[in-house]
Amino acid sequence: MTDSLLEVRNLVTRFHTRAGVLPVVDGVSFAIGRGKVLGLVGESGSGKSVTGFSIMGLVDAPGRIEGGQVLLNGQDITLLSEAERRALRGNRMAMIFQDPMATLNPVLRIDVQMMETVLAHRKVSKAQAREQAAQTLALMGIPSPHERLLAYPHQLSGGMRQRVAIAIAMLHGPDLIIADEPTTALDVTIQAQILSEVQKLVRERGTSLIWISHDLSVVAGLADEIAVMYAGRIVEQGTVDQVLDHPQHPYTQGLIGSLPSANRRGARLRQIPGMAPQLLNMPAGCAFAPRCDRASAACGQKPELLAVASAADQGDASAHRVRCFHPGAATAPPLAEAA
Repeated sequence: MTDSLLEVRNLVTRFHTRAGVLPVVDGVSFAIGRGKVLGLVGESGSGKSVTGFSIMGLVDAPGRIEGGQVLLNGQDITLLSEAERRALRGNRMAMIFQDPMATLNPVLRIDVQMMETVLAHRKVSKAQAREQAAQTLALMGIPSPHERLLAYPHQLSGGMRQRVAIAIAMLHGPDLIIADEPTTALDVTIQAQILSEVQKLVRERGTSLIWISHDLSVVAGLADEIAVMYAGRIVEQGTVDQVLDHPQHPYTQGLIGSLPSANRRGARLRQIPGMAPQLLNMPAGCAFAPRCDRASAACGQKPELLAVASAADQGDASAHRVRCFHPGAATAPPLAEAA
């Protein structure tokens, strides 16, 4: 992991509520190399978004980080003061939200918002800040960028607003960007355009990207590695080929099997039985055991995330890791074949 830009080690984030303590992120560990894309996937409530917020230091009360390390360029940023974290955010690390209006102020023009972001981290003139803003909009494929700078957010389409939000994240050429399902609310055409622009920027600038999503089809074409989360823990991780073509965890197999492309035309869609456990009432052992057809007495204990051999292993087999007592090949066709 010495060449990793970001290392997350045993990250624990809990929410203390009147009803009890919620282990939203429970011992999450992963690393991402420079210029690489990590897809963090899982269904709603799996903890993937809170993992992103925890890395950025944006977890609000009643939540708080209670354990682990987040190493950016070898520095544990969880030990920094709030002022030091604020200096990193928007500069060396940035976040793109699902709703662009979480980034954009509806009563300020685009130029004001982008120039303020530039001036917050660099000592340049307003003219230079404006020019940098226009150039970044152009990089995101926004036509007539100088005209768009004069617009208010409500005057732009949803896809254009999201492009502007991504452009703001890219203003300072950050080392790391965390994207929290930024294309979920957009139509397929606009989504494809934005994904293409993001891939190009990551490739050209060497930015590392964590793409948080529940859409395996999007992640399959974007990411280098994938980490699958369930009930606050990573249950499988590895390269795209390892995880999507040769999934070993029954939850990962269930996610892939539930995709329309993985089912025969006219056939009933496969689905994972049951529901995700409530965080206040977690099973004693494996969190997925109540929904798993492989569950046995051994699943009454918590499984560790261990290396597993699969047909996709090339070179470093330890890159493919699974949290399961009974890992095995999928009965459904892999994503690549089904597509």
